[in-house]
Amino acid sequence: MNVRIRHDAIVRSLRRNGTTTVETLADEVGASRRTVLRDISALRDEGFVIHSDVGRGGGLQLDPTSVQTNARLSVPEVFALLISVAAMRAAGNLPFGGLADAGLAKIERALPKEKVRDLRAFLECLHIGQISPLQDLSDMGQMDDALLPAFEAAFLGRQMIRFGYRDAKGRVTTREVEPQAMLILPPLWYLVAWDPTRDDFRHFRMDRISAPESVEGTSFRRRHVPFEEDVCPYSELEKQKRPAR
Repeated sequence: MNVRIRHDAIVRSLRRNGTTTVETLADEVGASRRTVLRDISALRDEGFVIHSDVGRGGGLQLDPTSVQTNARLSVPEVFALLISVAAMRAAGNLPFGGLADAGLAKIERALPKEKVRDLRAFLECLHIGQISPLQDLSDMGQMDDALLPAFEAAFLGRQMIRFGYRDAKGRVTTREVEPQAMLILPPLWYLVAWDPTRDDFRHFRMDRISAPESVEGTSFRRRHVPFEEDVCPYSELEKQKRPAR
């Protein structure tokens, strides 16, 4: 468990249990007592108010009104939230859309300027459309959690991305391509990339991608990606949801 995930787990445990002990937290997150004490100190530095009661029956308590002073969400985490909402909206099954948009706007406002810049650049690559009713979804699988951070690093750094890819017949090959865009046709998600070996664009179903990683020492240029007429950029979807004046 990495540091960020461990910190999030500790905060959730404190909020859920009210009062707990360092030993209990250590068991829950699979870390040593010393590591958890360092984590508690780091969380306090971020603005969480965590009380310590010594003696019999004592423990750790999180102030219920406590919040972190700095947004700790990464660009891929915020991007994942935005594109998930966008995908649900495109599919026509987004309940409480207004509340979701308001919450995401608050998160974005709390981001540092450099993260907002990266997020805006990231969103420029996102396109939304509708899937064909004839599409076979019987073999749809889970997407690799590592794909979005790897895509972010490759896309923003203009580095090629390498991954294993399983085609419709189950054959697995290693691909090294230029990540140019992401396409969401709910419920399928695609990586749209320029494949140098084929000198053309290719669409890779993201649920068929495994072990993705950005390739250091490589570079590529942005290309205009030709999409079908019924596919629109995320920015256009944002305009469509705004009320008319």
